Amino acid sequence: MRAQFSKVLVALSLAACGGPTQARPAAPATTTAAPHHRQGLKIGLASVYVDDQAKALRFYTEVLGFAKKTDETNGNYRWLTVASSDDLDGTQLQLAMTDEPATRALQQALFAQDKPAVMFFTDDVKASYERIKARGAEFTMPPTDVTFATIAMVKDTCGNLVQITELAR
Repeated sequence: MRAQFSKVLVALSLAACGGPTQARPAAPATTTAAPHHRQGLKIGLASVYVDDQAKALRFYTEVLGFAKKTDETNGNYRWLTVASSDDLDGTQLQLAMTDEPATRALQQALFAQDKPAVMFFTDDVKASYERIKARGAEFTMPPTDVTFATIAMVKDTCGNLVQITELAR
Protein backbone atom coordinates (compact mmCIF):
# COMPACT_ATOMS: atom_id res chain seq x y z
CA MET A 1 0.00 0.00 0.00
CA ARG A 2 2.80 2.40 0.95
CA ALA A 3 4.66 1.61 -2.29
CA GLN A 4 1.53 2.29 -4.36
CA PHE A 5 1.01 5.61 -2.57
CA SER A 6 4.65 6.54 -3.27
CA LYS A 7 4.24 5.70 -6.96
CA VAL A 8 1.14 7.88 -7.18
CA LEU A 9 2.90 10.80 -5.48
CA VAL A 10 5.91 10.50 -7.79
CA ALA A 11 3.66 10.38 -10.85
CA LEU A 12 1.65 13.40 -9.71
CA SER A 13 4.81 15.34 -8.89
CA LEU A 14 6.38 14.60 -12.26
CA ALA A 15 3.19 15.43 -14.12
CA ALA A 16 2.81 18.71 -12.24
CA CYS A 17 6.37 19.67 -13.16
CA GLY A 18 5.94 18.79 -16.83
CA GLY A 19 8.00 15.59 -16.57
CA PRO A 20 7.10 12.06 -17.67
CA THR A 21 3.86 10.65 -16.33
CA GLN A 22 5.27 7.15 -15.81
CA ALA A 23 6.17 6.52 -12.19
CA ARG A 24 9.58 5.16 -11.33
CA PRO A 25 9.74 2.11 -9.10
CA ALA A 26 9.39 3.07 -5.47
CA ALA A 27 12.08 2.31 -2.94
CA PRO A 28 11.30 -0.74 -0.85
CA ALA A 29 9.38 0.01 2.32
CA THR A 30 11.30 -0.38 5.54
CA THR A 31 9.86 -2.05 8.59
CA THR A 32 11.51 0.22 11.16
CA ALA A 33 10.28 3.77 11.45
CA ALA A 34 12.80 6.58 11.53
CA PRO A 35 12.76 8.68 14.70
CA HIS A 36 10.41 11.67 14.49
CA HIS A 37 12.19 15.03 14.42
CA ARG A 38 10.49 18.41 14.36
CA GLN A 39 11.15 19.99 11.00
CA GLY A 40 8.83 22.97 11.26
CA LEU A 41 8.61 26.10 13.28
CA LYS A 42 6.63 26.57 16.47
CA ILE A 43 4.69 29.72 17.28
CA GLY A 44 6.09 31.06 20.53
CA LEU A 45 4.71 34.58 20.58
CA ALA A 46 2.24 36.76 18.74
CA SER A 47 1.53 40.44 19.34
CA VAL A 48 -1.59 42.53 19.62
CA TYR A 49 -1.22 46.30 19.68
CA VAL A 50 -3.00 48.08 22.51
CA ASP A 51 -3.39 51.76 23.39
CA ASP A 52 -3.07 51.17 27.15
CA GLN A 53 -1.09 48.24 28.57
CA ALA A 54 -2.60 48.46 32.06
CA LYS A 55 -6.15 48.28 30.67
CA ALA A 56 -5.08 45.50 28.30
CA LEU A 57 -3.58 43.45 31.13
CA ARG A 58 -6.78 43.80 33.13
CA PHE A 59 -8.98 42.80 30.17
CA TYR A 60 -6.88 39.84 28.99
CA THR A 61 -6.43 38.45 32.53
CA GLU A 62 -9.52 39.41 34.53
CA VAL A 63 -12.08 39.32 31.71
CA LEU A 64 -10.76 36.71 29.27
CA GLY A 65 -8.97 34.60 31.89
CA PHE A 66 -5.38 34.56 30.61
CA ALA A 67 -2.45 34.69 33.03
CA LYS A 68 0.31 37.29 33.09
CA LYS A 69 3.50 35.62 31.91
CA THR A 70 6.11 38.40 31.59
CA ASP A 71 6.11 42.00 32.76
CA GLU A 72 9.49 43.73 32.37
CA THR A 73 10.28 47.41 31.98
CA ASN A 74 13.31 49.22 30.62
CA GLY A 75 12.87 52.95 30.89
CA ASN A 76 9.60 53.79 29.12
CA TYR A 77 9.49 50.40 27.38
CA ARG A 78 7.37 47.61 28.87
CA TRP A 79 7.51 44.00 27.65
CA LEU A 80 4.17 42.53 28.70
CA THR A 81 2.89 39.08 27.77
CA VAL A 82 0.01 36.80 28.75
CA ALA A 83 -0.50 33.09 28.17
CA SER A 84 -3.31 30.60 28.55
CA SER A 85 -3.87 29.83 32.22
CA ASP A 86 -4.15 26.18 31.09
CA ASP A 87 -0.74 26.26 29.34
CA LEU A 88 1.62 28.85 30.84
CA ASP A 89 4.53 27.48 28.82
CA GLY A 90 2.58 27.64 25.56
CA THR A 91 2.23 30.46 23.06
CA GLN A 92 2.42 33.93 24.56
CA LEU A 93 0.52 37.03 23.48
CA GLN A 94 2.48 40.26 23.72
CA LEU A 95 0.39 43.29 24.67
CA ALA A 96 2.46 45.81 22.68
CA MET A 97 1.92 49.56 22.72
CA THR A 98 0.61 51.39 19.68
CA ASP A 99 3.34 53.98 20.15
CA GLU A 100 4.24 54.36 16.48
CA PRO A 101 2.10 55.73 13.63
CA ALA A 102 2.15 52.44 11.68
CA THR A 103 0.92 50.31 14.57
CA ARG A 104 -1.73 52.87 15.52
CA ALA A 105 -2.94 53.06 11.89
CA LEU A 106 -3.10 49.25 11.63
CA GLN A 107 -5.06 48.97 14.87
CA GLN A 108 -7.53 51.68 13.85
CA ALA A 109 -8.01 50.27 10.34
CA LEU A 110 -8.74 46.75 11.60
CA PHE A 111 -11.21 48.08 14.16
CA ALA A 112 -12.96 50.33 11.61
CA GLN A 113 -13.41 47.37 9.25
CA ASP A 114 -14.75 45.08 12.03
CA LYS A 115 -11.70 42.82 11.68
CA PRO A 116 -10.36 41.05 14.76
CA ALA A 117 -6.82 41.85 15.83
CA VAL A 118 -6.57 38.42 17.42
CA MET A 119 -8.61 35.21 17.51
CA PHE A 120 -8.93 32.75 20.37
CA PHE A 121 -10.42 29.25 20.29
CA THR A 122 -12.78 27.64 22.77
CA ASP A 123 -14.67 24.37 23.04
CA ASP A 124 -17.91 26.22 23.90
CA VAL A 125 -18.32 29.72 22.47
CA LYS A 126 -21.73 30.26 24.08
CA ALA A 127 -20.43 29.47 27.58
CA SER A 128 -17.37 31.68 26.96
CA TYR A 129 -19.65 34.47 25.73
CA GLU A 130 -21.78 34.28 28.89
CA ARG A 131 -18.74 34.16 31.20
CA ILE A 132 -16.98 37.08 29.46
CA LYS A 133 -20.17 39.15 29.21
CA ALA A 134 -20.84 38.63 32.93
CA ARG A 135 -17.42 40.17 33.59
CA GLY A 136 -18.54 43.39 31.88
CA ALA A 137 -17.18 42.93 28.35
CA GLU A 138 -18.89 44.64 25.41
CA PHE A 139 -19.62 42.31 22.52
CA THR A 140 -20.13 43.62 19.00
CA MET A 141 -21.36 40.20 17.82
CA PRO A 142 -23.06 37.53 19.93
CA PRO A 143 -22.37 33.86 19.14
CA THR A 144 -23.11 33.51 15.44
CA ASP A 145 -22.92 30.42 13.24
CA VAL A 146 -20.65 30.85 10.22
CA THR A 147 -19.11 28.34 7.85
CA PHE A 148 -17.28 25.69 9.91
CA ALA A 149 -17.52 27.62 13.20
CA THR A 150 -19.49 29.65 15.72
CA ILE A 151 -17.92 33.02 16.49
CA ALA A 152 -18.45 36.00 18.78
CA MET A 153 -16.67 39.38 18.71
CA VAL A 154 -15.76 41.44 21.78
CA LYS A 155 -14.05 44.82 22.28
CA ASP A 156 -10.85 44.54 24.31
CA THR A 157 -11.13 48.10 25.78
CA CYS A 158 -7.76 48.94 24.19
CA GLY A 159 -8.72 49.60 20.56
CA ASN A 160 -9.19 46.05 19.23
CA LEU A 161 -11.80 43.50 18.40
CA VAL A 162 -11.18 39.97 19.65
CA GLN A 163 -12.85 37.00 17.97
CA ILE A 164 -13.82 33.98 20.09
CA THR A 165 -14.17 30.89 17.90
CA GLU A 166 -15.59 27.40 18.35
CA LEU A 167 -14.79 25.20 15.37
CA ALA A 168 -17.57 22.96 14.09
CA ARG A 169 -17.10 19.32 14.90
